[in-house]
Amino acid sequence: MLFDPLPLVPDFNHELAGRHAGQWPVAGTDEAGRGPLAGPVVAAAVILDPDAIPEGLNDSKKLTAAEREALYGIILARAVAVSVASSGPGRIDTTDIRKASLDAMRRAVASLCIAPKLVLVDGRDVPPGLPCFGRALVKGDARSVSIAAASIIAKVTRDRMMARAGLVYPHYGFGTHAGYPTPAHRRAVDAHGPCPLHRLSFRPFRATAPDSPEE
Repeated sequence: MLFDPLPLVPDFNHELAGRHAGQWPVAGTDEAGRGPLAGPVVAAAVILDPDAIPEGLNDSKKLTAAEREALYGIILARAVAVSVASSGPGRIDTTDIRKASLDAMRRAVASLCIAPKLVLVDGRDVPPGLPCFGRALVKGDARSVSIAAASIIAKVTRDRMMARAGLVYPHYGFGTHAGYPTPAHRRAVDAHGPCPLHRLSFRPFRATAPDSPEE
């Protein structure tokens, strides 16, 4: 191989393929927050305007916080439709993080003000119960601009939610780590125990977790 493989850059090709197949409009959906010890998993669904696709769309993890915030406003201003849904700690504990994530994506798609005919889903699984055909794309947020846009909306929304949670539960530093298992977060849990936002089915809580009602 003469050159290293080029990094994936999202484009509109999967959306155009759907359009040519008569599956239009096309939405992208993604989630944020599968790995944290606390807080909801948040999903977003986005239908982009093919004539007004924001520049710089990419997997939210590859963008800085400032870039995500800027693109968040541009996506809301230019997209045909945007919707957000979440599954809280109770639902995560009652089912599991995978099922809770897929259900949040399903509800985000179902809440779009315009019904899509095709949904591009980040990952390996298509959420059960979608109102239309779904197609799973591994590393979809690096392959489809619609999924990339959804990943940005989901990430910024969740980060803002966790920043507000930090005002309610100031001991844990949610505004800094958004619930992820950082050393500072683990020390706070050791010192203060879990709060109602913690996922008790996750380690280090699992061994002593009580039954959690579904949210």
